[in-house]
Amino acid sequence: MFNKNLRIAAGRALTALLVSLMLFGQIFAQTAAQSTLTSTEKEIAEKITVASIKDATVKLSSKEMEGRGTMQPGCDRAAEWIAERFKSLGLKPAGDKGTYFQKIEFKQTVMTPDSSFTIGDQTLLHGTDYWLVPMHSGNTNVSGDMVFVAYAIQAQSIKRDDLKGIDLNGKVVVMINGPPSTIPKEIWEAQKAQRIFTQNVMKAGAAAIVFIGHGREDHPPDELISYLSRPQITMPDEEGYPPYVPQMIYVGSKGAEKLFAKSGVSYKEALEQAESSEFKPFKLNQKAKLVAKFKSSKGFSSNVAGYIEGSDPKLKEEAVLFSAHYDAYGIEGEKIYFGAADNALGTAEMLSVAEAYSTMKPKRSMLFLAVTGEEHGLFGSTYWAKKPTWEIKNIVANLNLDGVGTEVYGPVKNMVGYGAEHSTLGAMLDEVSLAYGIKTVPDPVPDEKIFTRSDHYSFVERGVPALMLMGAPEGDIQDAMKRMKEWEKVNYHQPGDTIKDDWVWEGAETVAEVMGILGWRISEMDKMPEWLPSSIYSKMKRGYSGEMPKEK
Repeated sequence: MFNKNLRIAAGRALTALLVSLMLFGQIFAQTAAQSTLTSTEKEIAEKITVASIKDATVKLSSKEMEGRGTMQPGCDRAAEWIAERFKSLGLKPAGDKGTYFQKIEFKQTVMTPDSSFTIGDQTLLHGTDYWLVPMHSGNTNVSGDMVFVAYAIQAQSIKRDDLKGIDLNGKVVVMINGPPSTIPKEIWEAQKAQRIFTQNVMKAGAAAIVFIGHGREDHPPDELISYLSRPQITMPDEEGYPPYVPQMIYVGSKGAEKLFAKSGVSYKEALEQAESSEFKPFKLNQKAKLVAKFKSSKGFSSNVAGYIEGSDPKLKEEAVLFSAHYDAYGIEGEKIYFGAADNALGTAEMLSVAEAYSTMKPKRSMLFLAVTGEEHGLFGSTYWAKKPTWEIKNIVANLNLDGVGTEVYGPVKNMVGYGAEHSTLGAMLDEVSLAYGIKTVPDPVPDEKIFTRSDHYSFVERGVPALMLMGAPEGDIQDAMKRMKEWEKVNYHQPGDTIKDDWVWEGAETVAEVMGILGWRISEMDKMPEWLPSSIYSKMKRGYSGEMPKEK
């Protein structure tokens, strides 16, 4: 009996093993088929070269291009160079009036030299100690006694009132740009707490509001002040703050020390007091004087667009849209913000894909868009999405490149597809990455909401499924993020964003190859990519122009 049962059990186990092996074989075969590149895709990869990417990156980040600042001559030179590159590759113009250019009007606002911010008898240094928010509604000349109100919280639910017992009328109010450590950032943002409490300070009659940091920020005021104090670029019809809104100033840690110098409480001690629900506002025993004068001017910069016409009589009306922003922060005084990693490199990678396609015949058209004004608010891509030079309902997908150079940290073995969870493009990226032995990983820094912060999102807002690709070397993706954070502290949006000797160009080549092959597969498929039913964008059809759905 025992032996019989043993044989039966063994037979069942063998059968189960054979079945599992068969299933594994089927799965393996399917995976292998999905992860194998076709001869055409191999040809695309061969045509994308390190030399092409490197040459374009060197050219775009050269002194000649002067940092490609929106509304600056260097930006125009870069646009002309990209257009000539498109032309040399045989791309047809896809801009306005038969050209490669889509001309966009911008407005620049700068603080004039006769502006100043004085605390007692000390004058703070603009761009180092503080940044004046351009109000766009005229000049400001105010002075008043300073008071500190912590986070300016007024909430019965937590039994806290940071404004209790103090008169803010005509005062220069110093408040912390929240949230406090006791309130999660997500709740603070969801409740729009910063706006509400700031409005309360305005309603109380503040003459000006000085924001300081709490020391727990990912990007502290000192870091942000450095580039927010540069000329501000907006669209020409963008409205400023209403006249009744007081002047707002952001002050870094060194400047904040001066704010508290005569109060009997140090900046550090003030921050500690501000964390207590028992906090009481107090005077800083100094006057602040602010003279804020701004000058605005209008000018132009251009998106650059070219396309390779599809070979299919019907599908050629549709286009796969490739995008990368070519602008950086330009030149200011003797400083050039070269923008090599962000985003000459991404633009060069996109151009290498255009070069690879230039002698091929995709079914759908391949549309390449180098956009301007990204650094100031995605202006170029937003403008194109609202006034597309290709029928927006026929844009099947967008593939975007915008990064800080993580792909040149080493051979790419990790790939992030921002937006992969929202559409069928995610599964396609998995397949292409598998063929390269690359692991696709989810957004490694979800709190930074990168998916909504680059040019691809302008097309998502019109209902177009999109991906932004980011490559990283082998190992834990967080190691690459740590290196990126260190780079950001020194080089992000700074003159130090230049080509480095230790760049591994093969990593950039791999990212471009993945983009090229993914774009080709999109071109050849029978149906357009689709939003997944689980996505918050699932109801948005191409050409959408309504309000964006909110994240859950």
